[in-house]
Amino acid sequence: MHVYRRIALIFLVALLCSTSLYAQSLPAVIGSRAELTTWSDPLEALGTLSADESVTLSATVTETIAEINFQDGQQVERGQLLIRLQDAEEQAQLRAAQALTDERRNASERAAQLQQRNLAARADVEDTQARLRQAEADAQALEARLANYQIQAPFSGRVGFRNVSVGALVTPGMELVTLDKLNVMKLDFSVPEVFLGRLSSGLSLSAKTAAFPDEIFSGQIASIGTRIDPVSRSVSVRAELDNPGLRLRPGMLMEVIVQQRARDAVVLPEAALEPSGDRHYVMLIHEQDDESWRLEQREVSIGERRHGEVEVLEGIESGDLVVVHGLQMARDGQKVRLLGVVDSDTSIRALLEADR
Repeated sequence: MHVYRRIALIFLVALLCSTSLYAQSLPAVIGSRAELTTWSDPLEALGTLSADESVTLSATVTETIAEINFQDGQQVERGQLLIRLQDAEEQAQLRAAQALTDERRNASERAAQLQQRNLAARADVEDTQARLRQAEADAQALEARLANYQIQAPFSGRVGFRNVSVGALVTPGMELVTLDKLNVMKLDFSVPEVFLGRLSSGLSLSAKTAAFPDEIFSGQIASIGTRIDPVSRSVSVRAELDNPGLRLRPGMLMEVIVQQRARDAVVLPEAALEPSGDRHYVMLIHEQDDESWRLEQREVSIGERRHGEVEVLEGIESGDLVVVHGLQMARDGQKVRLLGVVDSDTSIRALLEADR
């Protein structure tokens, strides 16, 4: 009886070892789930940034600088006085004109009172009113001329370098300071005319620059050019980008990716595809009743590709499990050993190292 028990124990151990060896002999594969996600066809281009509003302020008169009210790179508000030119003579002329206006207004009022009592001719009243209007017009002209001696910010923005000093003589057209509105940036780029039908205002895009390689700036197309360049056969496109922190600067070169035809699509890693001529196949992984795994080869129809991913039009559905590693030894109908499923937290390398 003792001998029979030893024989049964040996047989059981042998059976377990053979089962384990069989499982270890099965081809090992790693799977990935098909996912339903938002997909768009990327259109790449190079673009140049410009400020939403940009101006170089200059003088319109010849005079010396009396006052400078900003620092290099300062954020200024619309209407803020930046530079005041020497205007003492013009201020004196304005005061004289205002005094003359007051005098003629008083004369006009006295003439009107006398005319009401029939002590003055109506013609005299009209003459005094005309002289009053002339004096008021002269005063307004001097006020308008004085505005040329005060250089104000036409919009809120950031000033550039200050290249002049108090006491410097400026002349009409002389560049004094730049002013840029940087909270929103314009991005101009060109695309081949064949893509014109896919472009429209409001399309989303992303852009990168070498100055901030780890950051992506988002925006959308604002307008599309009305003409095609007959030499390059391209169309100009202007987009608007938000500029958080005012880090982007006019003149920067940016890599642009326009997201065309946004849609929901079933997406797989490109490594799951098995090309054969002009056809493409994937290996589906099915779980069996005995908790083993069996492969099924299935033909799929694919769409666009991007960064290691492929759009699947027909053949599989979201949630299907397919082979992404071990395709070389995989065959239709074959039983396999599933090492794991790749996701955002698990890589192929980690699963292979865990199986060692």
